[in-house]
Amino acid sequence: MAIKPPTIVELLWTDELSFSAKTSKSQLAVDSSGVAGPSPVELLGVALAGCMSIDLAHILKRGRHEFRALRSRLVAERHSAEPHRFVAVTLHFAIEGAVPHEAVERAIQLSRDKYCSVWHSLRQDIELQVTFDLTA
Repeated sequence: MAIKPPTIVELLWTDELSFSAKTSKSQLAVDSSGVAGPSPVELLGVALAGCMSIDLAHILKRGRHEFRALRSRLVAERHSAEPHRFVAVTLHFAIEGAVPHEAVERAIQLSRDKYCSVWHSLRQDIELQVTFDLTA
């Protein structure tokens, strides 16, 4: 089995509580207030929703289930005290196309249980609810 190379991210302070973040192939702003770019917590939400969305699209395509659109919306509840970590996450997928309900359920379960490295990197006491709508 091939070993994945390490993930390397470099941040350069720009001002106040903002940084320029550089990865191996892209760059973006990270801003504590979420103005100049997403906040770190927003990026965590993007990472989780992105990871599971990519898994879902990949698994459905690999299963030859064609879809016209796939949208996801993540809502994360945060702890009231410091650190204001995620305590519950709802991730909803809206899929358009002739995709069997069971194929979507299986793809979500595979992402959650096996493939989504972001989910598996988080504390496992976070409640994760995933729902979806199918439109033919």
